[in-house]
Amino acid sequence: MFNLLFGRRALIAGAVVLVSAGGAFAAPLAIPPACTAGAGQAELKPLQPLTLVTDKGRFAFRVEDADTYARRETGLMCRKAVAADRGMLFDFRKPTDNVAFWMRNTLIPLDIIYIRPNGRVLSIARNARPLDETPLPAGGQIRGVLELAGGRAAQIGLMPGDQVIHRIFPQ
Repeated sequence: MFNLLFGRRALIAGAVVLVSAGGAFAAPLAIPPACTAGAGQAELKPLQPLTLVTDKGRFAFRVEDADTYARRETGLMCRKAVAADRGMLFDFRKPTDNVAFWMRNTLIPLDIIYIRPNGRVLSIARNARPLDETPLPAGGQIRGVLELAGGRAAQIGLMPGDQVIHRIFPQ
């Protein structure tokens, strides 16, 4: 899921473009073999409350807690949907540099929100492309990463500097 050097975040490479004599067209997104073998993890329980505070208001979410290496490595791989009020919080347990995520084996677009140790949004990789292995770096020191359904950050007006309220961040 993540790699402290290059961003190992489990998600892979977007739609395949096929070229034929008549022109180019996009093929449907192919399910990676890892996902057909059941490599994804079931929803991590119990879900935890998390609130995002933006200029548009306060938005409540219930998040899965990816607080171990194995949970962070698998993350939202092979999931086919994330509800608008759900997400996954990756807890690195201490301030961490050089974090980047990727989308290997991730079938859905995600917003990847990098969160500073003080609970403020550092940066957002919006609508990360399914199956794309391009590293998406945080751009600074983080304590956690929140993954939401692709486009959700824009819907609620989430921007760098906005506040994340969760037990791992100081209030």
